[in-house]
Amino acid sequence: MSLGKKDIIDNISTKAHISSISSKSLFEYFLRHIIFNTDNKIVKISRFGSFQKYTSPQRVGRNPKTKERFLITKRDKIKFTPSNNIRSILN
Repeated sequence: MSLGKKDIIDNISTKAHISSISSKSLFEYFLRHIIFNTDNKIVKISRFGSFQKYTSPQRVGRNPKTKERFLITKRDKIKFTPSNNIRSILN
């Protein structure tokens, strides 16, 4: 099972008893805060996990339908590492 942004926003809205517009703005604010602060350091949330920025290298990709090769540029990404508490819940 995978959760999308809409699913997370709906869960926040239901469990916190707030409107979906408020939960969407809350979630967007959280994501912006994480993205902004990972530029220069690791963002750690106690008993949840940590977010860290990394750069994926340039690589060659391939369209599976046409078999055409193309170059994928290097990109900045955010990596999430769950805490031991979250790992024990998931396993």
